[in-house]
Amino acid sequence: MVIKLADYKFIVRAVIGDGTSRQAPYLVWLIYLIHFALANGPIANRISISTSSTMLCFLQVTSWQANEDNPPKQWKVKMSPMRNSLSFMSLKERFFANDGVPDAGREVIAEYRQICEQFRRFIREFSTGGVGGLHYRDELKRNYNAKHYYLEVSMNHLKQFDEDAEAKLRTHPGKFLPAFEEAARTVADELTAPRPEGEEEMKDIQVSLTLDEYPTSIRRVKSAQVSQIVKISGIIVAASQVRAKATKITLQCRTCRHTISDQVLKPGLEGFQLPRTCGAPQSGQLQRCPVDPYHIVPDKCHCVDYQTLKLQENPEDVPHGEMPRHLQLYCDRYLTDKVAPGNRVTLVGVFSIKRLFQKGKGNKDKTLTGIRTPYLRVLGIHVETGGPGRADFKHFTPDEERNFKDLAKRPDAYELIAKSIAPSIYGSVDIKKSIACLLFGGSRKRLPDGLTRRGDINVLLLGDPGTAKSQLLKFVEQVSPIGVYTSGKGSSAAGLTASVIRDPTSRTFMMEGGAMVLADGGVVCIDEFDKMREDDRVAIHEAMEQQTISIAKAGITTTLNSRCSVLAAANSVYGRWDDSRGDENIDFMPTILSRFDMIYIVKDTHDVKRDETLAKHVIDVHVNASKNKDKSIIEKEVNKDAKTEMFDADGYLTLEFLKKFICYARANCGPRLNPQASEKLASNYVRMRNPPVDSDEIRLGKKAAKSSISITVRQLEAVIRMSESLAKMELLPFVLDKHVEEALRLFRVSTIEAAATGNLAGIEGFTSDVDQESMQRIESQMKKRFSVGTHVSELVIIQDFVTRQHYNETLVKKVIINMVRRGDLQYKMQRKMLYRVR
Repeated sequence: MVIKLADYKFIVRAVIGDGTSRQAPYLVWLIYLIHFALANGPIANRISISTSSTMLCFLQVTSWQANEDNPPKQWKVKMSPMRNSLSFMSLKERFFANDGVPDAGREVIAEYRQICEQFRRFIREFSTGGVGGLHYRDELKRNYNAKHYYLEVSMNHLKQFDEDAEAKLRTHPGKFLPAFEEAARTVADELTAPRPEGEEEMKDIQVSLTLDEYPTSIRRVKSAQVSQIVKISGIIVAASQVRAKATKITLQCRTCRHTISDQVLKPGLEGFQLPRTCGAPQSGQLQRCPVDPYHIVPDKCHCVDYQTLKLQENPEDVPHGEMPRHLQLYCDRYLTDKVAPGNRVTLVGVFSIKRLFQKGKGNKDKTLTGIRTPYLRVLGIHVETGGPGRADFKHFTPDEERNFKDLAKRPDAYELIAKSIAPSIYGSVDIKKSIACLLFGGSRKRLPDGLTRRGDINVLLLGDPGTAKSQLLKFVEQVSPIGVYTSGKGSSAAGLTASVIRDPTSRTFMMEGGAMVLADGGVVCIDEFDKMREDDRVAIHEAMEQQTISIAKAGITTTLNSRCSVLAAANSVYGRWDDSRGDENIDFMPTILSRFDMIYIVKDTHDVKRDETLAKHVIDVHVNASKNKDKSIIEKEVNKDAKTEMFDADGYLTLEFLKKFICYARANCGPRLNPQASEKLASNYVRMRNPPVDSDEIRLGKKAAKSSISITVRQLEAVIRMSESLAKMELLPFVLDKHVEEALRLFRVSTIEAAATGNLAGIEGFTSDVDQESMQRIESQMKKRFSVGTHVSELVIIQDFVTRQHYNETLVKKVIINMVRRGDLQYKMQRKMLYRVR
């Protein structure tokens, strides 16, 4: 309907007469809008009004000015009494209405133009004061010429240049960020003109933001910060595929072909509801169009890439006993495909809300009135790619760095760090030293051919219950910069590695990382390792050695990083460790055991003197627990703003200081082997693989049996990693001879000692050649003894090989266990009979 401006009373009567009582609320808005049009006087000469039963009314004003420098403009005003507000939009200017609807009028246009001019001046004139020149002007030109249509802006720089503009952008980003992008687009147009042929059309510029503030956790962001810029840190646990989202759409009526062009959609996850009835002006007899007549014309839509992510709280930010919270993320354009599950990120974005849907009858989505769910519209991403050792300690004070270097220079630094590992646990000195090596880790190396060698150390604790294995794991989780604790019985292969889940909104598949992905750069503590299913243990083979997790499910084929150490604890199959049963105490495949650098057999030995000392220590811990707790609370309140203390009351390193020192050493120190240490390590490796032969055996012509357990290249690399971690504790650039000697000693008292007692027989490198030949002969004769499909008593066959053929009983049992694990034999009749399967 096109009318004269003077006859606005006719418009009001027409709306009331042609409409229903539901359209009465529009009367006030129509009077206001027509008065607004009349107030523009000679610049407005055409008004078109459309109404519909969806309780929406549109008024369009076209302005003409004689000056050629000011081309025609169109304003479109949408009224909705359901929101009791107006939205004003200039089709020439960018749409701004994300976090609230401003008042329609000249003040809004003036404010918008003013803020655009402020942003343009900032981009053109800001300089860091150094030799970099005009920082953002040069960066924008460089990015645009490289066909990277984005500009990264620091909010601190904007605040230095114009505090008013920074305050407006921080508090109303949905309103003023489009103005910033329009300003960047205008400046880029000035800088790149004239452009080459075929590139005359100006591209939109995306402005991403950075904020030099300490990030907050997800649980601290409240509803008062909705539609404001916030900075949040966390771990990416899931990532969807990159999809397309329309920013401008064109609608067309299926019946009368009425077209609504350039309908602008809000950024973010808020959808758009199509008009329920046709809004075409009617002439003569009313033409009836059906309900929901509009459809989207794909060819006339403008789309951008977008991706949804799932952010989880950092483990150190989760209070004890609570579940970690999650937040959905929305990234578009150049912020897509920047992160992968497992990345620790710091995000700057607009804390937004969207409608909450719930499954109703017939499996249909039902909108909950008045309830909104939060999400973060990401404006900037910082991926913390500092490698292993990264955590929330990114910056250290000069006093802290001085304390770190003073500690590293102490001659007893290694002993002091080992004693500070779980000081409430008595004994286990070598185990604590090995855990200290695990926390600091070796040096990760990238070879010229592109392959990598892991620098993380894996440790396995086997033995009796009640030997503080779980307490050591809990302490490591707390002191590690990135620590994840899990239990074997409650862990599955997908929970430890990664899984493919279905996105509840788009119904497409997306990846979600498990514990080893979330602990990238830290330590995974797996308690009750023996309670895990064998299939789940096999799933972490790749993660422990190659430190990657490969996924090929539901059309998703990718590889995730799992650069973490593994500290596992397990009990004996028989409850307590039985020395007479050897490797029957454990129920692990040799492949998983060979991936642990150090394996300790922890036994609860009976010794009167040791028991008295242990009992006194445990009683003292319980007696002093309440006193130390009250004292620590008081000191924490008094010194909450003071620097981190180095020592506690007992002379051990405090937990907070040790955690920071580990983080500092892993991030700033990467020692390598020097020539002397390399030669010493090589000679020891050759000596361990080729032990000396007894002269009497040479004289008698007998084949010498190895007096020690030979090692392979995998164990050699384990010793190298331990040597590097010992040098890292002292912040040294090279590994010294003493570090190699201590690493070899730890390897002997752990893995070699366990293998020498027969507890790790069958593992790669842990069985002598003589025993291997004997086991092969036993297996060959055993296969001849009974054929496939027959039964034989296990006791009878063991006695036959031991008494008649004079084989070692332990070797015979090992052969039977290995054949059962491979599936050649099966136990029948309550493990009394052996059945030959193949």
